[in-house]
Amino acid sequence: ERVSRNSSQDGSSLRSRVQAEVLTILASPKHELQQETTLSVVLVVGVNGTGKTTTVGKLAELWKTEGRVPLICAADTFRAAAVEQVATWARRAGVDIVRSSPGADPASVVYDAKQAGKARKCDVVVIDTAGRLHTRTDLMSELGKIRRVVSREVDGAPHEVLMVLDATVGQNGIVQARQFLDVAGVTGVILTKLDGTAKGGVAIAIAEELGLPIRYVGVGEGIADLLPFTPESYVEALFGIPRISTG
Repeated sequence: ERVSRNSSQDGSSLRSRVQAEVLTILASPKHELQQETTLSVVLVVGVNGTGKTTTVGKLAELWKTEGRVPLICAADTFRAAAVEQVATWARRAGVDIVRSSPGADPASVVYDAKQAGKARKCDVVVIDTAGRLHTRTDLMSELGKIRRVVSREVDGAPHEVLMVLDATVGQNGIVQARQFLDVAGVTGVILTKLDGTAKGGVAIAIAEELGLPIRYVGVGEGIADLLPFTPESYVEALFGIPRISTG
C-alpha cells in the first residue's frame, strides 16, 4: 500500500521496502523471560522429525559456552533410542542428564530432573519431550500434563517453551505452531535445517500471525551449529546469500 502511493519507486526501492517490512515483522514479537528463581525450566516441543532432540543437545552446548550450567531431562520415553540419542548429545556437550527407563511416565522424569537440577546447582533444565503430531489430541494432552507438573514444582515454570520447527515445512508450520501454542503455551521458535536450500520464510508468518519470536536457528549438524536468531542477519540471508553461514 505504501509503495502504491509512490509509484515512482523503482525495483531496487521496492526490494528495500519489502526488506524493511520483513525486518519490522520479525523484530516485533517479544517475550521477556520472567524468572524469580535460580533454576529456570525450558520445555522443548515439536512434531517428529524436526531435529528436536538434536537441538536440545545444541542448546545445552550453547548455554554452557555462555557460562550457564545446564541439565538435560530426557522426557521422551516412548521413541525407540530417544534417550540414548539425547544422552549422546549430553556427553558431547559435557553436561549432566536425567533419564529413566523406556516407557516411564514423562512427568515423573521431569520431576526427578527438577530435584537433580537443584541438588547439582544447575541454573537451567532443558526438557526433551517426545515428538508428537499436532493432530494427535491424546499426545498433545500429555504435553499439557508435563507442563502442569513443571509449573507445580518450580515457581513460574516453564520459563520458556521452545518449539522446534523444520524450516522446510512451509506454511504447514503455522498450523503446527498454532496447535502447540494453544496446548503448551509456546513462547518462542527454533527454526532448524536452514543449512540446506530452505529459506525459512515461514518464520515471517509465525512472527506476524502468531506473535512468536524466533529464538534460535539451526544451520548444520555440528554441536555448535545453533545460533541466536537476529532479524538483521536473517533478512540479509533471505534476500541475499542462499544460506545463513556460521562463519
